[in-house]
Amino acid sequence: MFQWPKRGDGSDAAQAPFRDIGDLKGQVAVISGSTSGIGLALARSVAARGGNVVLNGLGDPAEIESTRAELEAACGVRVRYHAADMRKGDEVADMVAFAAHELGRLDILVNNAGVQHVEAVEDFPADKWEQIIAINLSSTFYATRAAIPIMKAQGRGRIVNIASAHGLVASPFKSAYVAAKHGVLGFTKTVALELAQDNITCNAICPGFVETPIVEKQIADQARTRGMSKEAVLKDIILGSQPTKRFVTTDELAGIFLYLVSDLGASANGASFSIDGGWTAQ
Repeated sequence: MFQWPKRGDGSDAAQAPFRDIGDLKGQVAVISGSTSGIGLALARSVAARGGNVVLNGLGDPAEIESTRAELEAACGVRVRYHAADMRKGDEVADMVAFAAHELGRLDILVNNAGVQHVEAVEDFPADKWEQIIAINLSSTFYATRAAIPIMKAQGRGRIVNIASAHGLVASPFKSAYVAAKHGVLGFTKTVALELAQDNITCNAICPGFVETPIVEKQIADQARTRGMSKEAVLKDIILGSQPTKRFVTTDELAGIFLYLVSDLGASANGASFSIDGGWTAQ
């Protein structure tokens, strides 16, 4: 039977069992912005495969606790919640430390938290600009900086940044979001190069439009900004960008995510993976 070759560096990581796609038993993942949308879908994909999870995000406290408890009971894993404000670097770092303290380790970091505001540059509120850069870009830096020493000590780690098709191309009225997501891709490449010999990878997933709360809000904002109906925005602006003329599904995003955090994804590093129905191929 074929045997996967072991690394020859003599490290503990070299002796660790091979992690195939979907084998997350005993691993620990921190996922920012995971109380809804893409983040929650990725949290479910981790828990369903035996991984422990730290959730983070906004929402009604009772609903968040219900989600946490349901996920823990259904999957037989440990699920915790940390209410870090992604605008505050010290709280973001504490979220990462909390995972290692409460769950004993940190194997996977998913920087997913994101907000959006749609407005022409000349009318774009300065506070919205600062908020979007802080949540969408700076929190990625603070979480990654806190995670690296833990992952280095363990001899393995996987960092996955949820960027966007807007990390590769631009659209009008989304200056802060586009700037932040382009920044995430640049940061992803730098981290990958710095950690290339530490058995820690850093990659980005660039989804097209996914049917999530942030996109639902965008439809209303785009209708207001462009003077169009919501139906026209959905058909001509939102799905008009995607040749498939349908939303990307969270299951499709979970597929590439599970590959990246497995050992089969060990040589995927500093890359951005477009899951956008062909949007950025145009």
